[in-house]
Amino acid sequence: MPNSMTGFGSTLITTQEKTISLEIKTVNHRFLDVSINTPLSLRSYENDIKKIMQKSFKRGRVDCTISLDYKNKNQSDLPINWSLLTQYMNVIQAIQERYHISVNEVLSLMSEIPDIASIDSKGSLDQSLIKRILDAVEITCTKVTEMRLTEGKTIAEDITKRLELIKQIINQLGDRRETVIMEYRDRILDRIFALSNNQFDDQTRFNQEVALLAEKGDITEEITRLHSHVKHFSKTLEEDQAIGKKLAFILQEMQREINTIGAKSNDSIISNWVVTLKTEIEKIKEQIQNIE
Repeated sequence: MPNSMTGFGSTLITTQEKTISLEIKTVNHRFLDVSINTPLSLRSYENDIKKIMQKSFKRGRVDCTISLDYKNKNQSDLPINWSLLTQYMNVIQAIQERYHISVNEVLSLMSEIPDIASIDSKGSLDQSLIKRILDAVEITCTKVTEMRLTEGKTIAEDITKRLELIKQIINQLGDRRETVIMEYRDRILDRIFALSNNQFDDQTRFNQEVALLAEKGDITEEITRLHSHVKHFSKTLEEDQAIGKKLAFILQEMQREINTIGAKSNDSIISNWVVTLKTEIEKIKEQIQNIE
């Protein structure tokens, strides 16, 4: 059963000092594209988080957001790196003396100097909490996967209904094939008779040539390949893996055969069936764009 690429899941972790909120949402994408947004205290664990998500998802844009809220708003200090600041100030003083810049310009320069001040949380994340967060990522991935599976089932049901209609039309094409060949042959004969006044030196050779010409409009091979593609598509739809790209390729081959049938046929009934087939193919194509 296919998975959709659209899903959402969230998990909340609460401790005496902190509340950690985790959200994962996925949308369709040609490849697997993972984006992680975490607090500074979790940056070193982003690779671990990414590995967990790569095990759960094969395709799609995956956005993971982890936010941390302290119940005590005074939980953070802003320590100054005095040693680094002293070095910068010495340089700034030398620049000020040389270029006679104002205090405001000095402050502006200071604001652009990296790593002078950094936020240090008193309640740092201990390893037990880190493990809870990583476990929560796995749980949230499972929630997203369940949602994707549910939507994938709905998509598969819609595609299956459209495949049944396609099968029905292909069978009708097969049933009408002989009739079309005979009608095409008769039209050729009528035109030739009208131009030649029924004067032929070799009637047998003439009939053979007309038969060969009529066979050029035969769609037997295309119908056979269409049956094979539909069977392959249905079988692939039941696989428990990433099948979106494979389905798109099979659908492309089906569309190729349908276009050939449309080009060969001069029959109005078959032309109408071809239009219906193309319409259903386009609707299925839209659906599989969201299949993993």
